[in-house]
Amino acid sequence: MIEVHLNLFVGSQDDEAAIRGQPGWFVVHACKEPYHRQTLGYTSQGAPKQHPEYLLAERPGRLILNLVDVAQVSFIAPVIVDTALRAIDRHIGDFKVLVHCNQGFSRSPSIALLYLLMRSGRMTPP
Repeated sequence: MIEVHLNLFVGSQDDEAAIRGQPGWFVVHACKEPYHRQTLGYTSQGAPKQHPEYLLAERPGRLILNLVDVAQVSFIAPVIVDTALRAIDRHIGDFKVLVHCNQGFSRSPSIALLYLLMRSGRMTPP
């Protein structure tokens, strides 16, 4: 886990497991497996598209994204990233925020970088 900005951490699912249940954290699960699947309880390959939490699910202390690692950005619904950025912004003043994906190398650092760009004024907030 790496602190990339005051109270903003990027990490892997191992890092999430290490802080799970500790007070003072807000977690963005930037990976479908296993978090989104477990939260919604589906056993099919993908989440049911008609489910109201198909793209993301909000729970106390965490945001769970249906986000897979893809090369084509067009496969990622903008609302997923926009909601993650707003959640980070909403919680970073009161909590340490961990954005993690499975290995901590792609989805989570990308979201954290977008958040830093947004806060620097180089990107329009969602």
